Amino acid sequence: MFTVIKQHLPWWGKIAAKLVLSRSPISYNFWHKLGIFRHGGMDSPAYALNVFEAHASQAVLRYGSLHGMTILEMGPGDSVATAIISKCYGARAILVDVGHFAEYGDFRHYLALCEMLRKRGLNPPNISSARTLQDVLSVCDGEYLTEGLASWRRIPPNSVDFVFSQAVLEHTLKEEFLLTMQECRRVMKPGSFASHRVDLRDHLGGALNNLRFSEQIWESSLFRSSGFYTNRIRYSDMLKVFEAAGFIVEKSEVRRWDELPTPREKLTLPFSNMPKTELCIRGFDVGLRVPGSRSLEMCV
Repeated sequence: MFTVIKQHLPWWGKIAAKLVLSRSPISYNFWHKLGIFRHGGMDSPAYALNVFEAHASQAVLRYGSLHGMTILEMGPGDSVATAIISKCYGARAILVDVGHFAEYGDFRHYLALCEMLRKRGLNPPNISSARTLQDVLSVCDGEYLTEGLASWRRIPPNSVDFVFSQAVLEHTLKEEFLLTMQECRRVMKPGSFASHRVDLRDHLGGALNNLRFSEQIWESSLFRSSGFYTNRIRYSDMLKVFEAAGFIVEKSEVRRWDELPTPREKLTLPFSNMPKTELCIRGFDVGLRVPGSRSLEMCV
């Protein structure tokens, strides 16, 4: 019932509903089960595996194997599935997020993921005796860090071989975006690679309704903490941030609308003055490389 209501709510109704519900004393776990608040789809075994393989294929093309790698996922959301999948490929995973969202997951999806991996001919870790999230992580030699920028600063420099994220970068606070990318650059080894999928649509109705609001309103603590925030950094500016953080942009595949999904006259400044070509970019995939030569000794 709640899913049907959510699908038919207009974008402004979703904002109103989330502003109210996010301040309810009811736990995130309850709203998550109803599908009202979710942090990605990584608690679906098929989705998690497809996302991992889509991004990891970029690393395999460059390095031939994931074996021995340390893989970092930005924003794993409601699941630590990447730790299980990485273990199958002889890698270990570090998962960095801004909250303990995976704590509320159902263990059955981890068991279902392991069964799916076995059917793929892989050898997943044995988590049959795991009773807590930490049990799962321990079996996989994985880390789950949930304090945002503070977590990044706990990771040693030059210690990560591959980084990926799936529709996560747009949720990073605008004021922390450059700092986050600088921390990402710091922990990555010379010559290592990152793969990111970025969704520039509003997360309300799949248009540009988030660009209707002034900076003061959109970046207020009220809006930033209500479950629909995106940083509104547009494509060209995001590429500039990547470069400012020290990355080399190796590839960028852009997805576009043919026409603006939200009328220009409804947008606030500076967005209303942006070129149509910029505003019609609804998302993109980008590959980022750290300068330098990559050592092969960690992947033997």
